[in-house]
Amino acid sequence: MVTTVNLPDELHAALKRVADDEHRSMNATILVALEQYVAARSHREKVRGLASDVAGRDAELLDRLAQ
Repeated sequence: MVTTVNLPDELHAALKRVADDEHRSMNATILVALEQYVAARSHREKVRGLASDVAGRDAELLDRLAQ
């Protein structure tokens, strides 16, 4: 799938530097960055869900510990 993204000049230059430093194309560098972003976001959502489950399941215990 082809997607066009308009990057500010400064971001484009920074992306090019990173790609050059890592011996990758700019496209490959963008893919790595997006994969890392999506993975981190998914992880945060999972942690929030687990924390919510614990808070609901152990609400009484957490209230007693807070006193």
